[in-house]
Amino acid sequence: MQDTAPLVVGIDVGGTKTQLRAYAGDTLVADHVRSSGGWRPHDPVAAAGWLAALAAEALPAGVRPAALAVGGHACETPRQCAQIRTALQLHFDAPALVVGDAELLVPAAGLEKGVGLVAGTGSVAVGRFADGTPVQVGGWGALLGDEGGAAGLVREAVRAVWAAHDRGEEPDALAHGLLAGFDVPEVPALGAALEHVTAASAEWGRHAPAVFAAAEAGSSLARSVITEAGQALAALVGRLAARGVVVDDVVVAGSTVLAQPPLYDAFASALAEGVPTARPRPLREPPVEGAVAMARSLV
Repeated sequence: MQDTAPLVVGIDVGGTKTQLRAYAGDTLVADHVRSSGGWRPHDPVAAAGWLAALAAEALPAGVRPAALAVGGHACETPRQCAQIRTALQLHFDAPALVVGDAELLVPAAGLEKGVGLVAGTGSVAVGRFADGTPVQVGGWGALLGDEGGAAGLVREAVRAVWAAHDRGEEPDALAHGLLAGFDVPEVPALGAALEHVTAASAEWGRHAPAVFAAAEAGSSLARSVITEAGQALAALVGRLAARGVVVDDVVVAGSTVLAQPPLYDAFASALAEGVPTARPRPLREPPVEGAVAMARSLV
């Protein structure tokens, strides 16, 4: 590591895993991945302490960052992010920036402006007004929203299977996949299976592969659920555009949308129809590189 190069640290705190990267100039000093267990973004002091402990764990002994940028899962408002940043000053005598994790996507793609769209376990879209003020749409959790994310897909798949049951239809591949996944004997029992979980987003979301498997097996119900999920993701971008956010470039990330071509294709098709000026761009770099770019801008 060059002694004269300032050390910049970027941290991406995702819903399940966290990645820290630190650079001195162009030299990679640390690249550390761990679970996001214990991350408490609604408690600023606890969140700052968690981040400080992560940095101490990942960085070489005695090394202090010259700048730090964090993209935090469930950092949902500018006020919340500012409170965590203020609490971080108790641990680091260096400029710091805290944003929601979806805001890392645009700088990670090497862009100065655009929309970040995430569809992993949940879903959310973020952008900025002309004056730089951040704006977020979606991201309301598995119970009320997150359409197009894994948990939302499963919730809507169960609703579709219920509706088919009410119409007197025999269970199809989607129903059988959900029954097997939730280990229940019949369609009416799926409701209780969804309700009796301790962490809806994670525990519902893990069944999302059954929806795509059913679509591949020929389930028209599953295909409709996926099409509607893609439309819902495109609608997030449409909401940002309607509020005056520039949406020409839409950087797409997330373990669900990028791993499942039928969902990505449904999203891209709906986006072309609803917001024809928007260009979807799958993110090829890890989001933590967006945090690194933000940290570099602070020094």
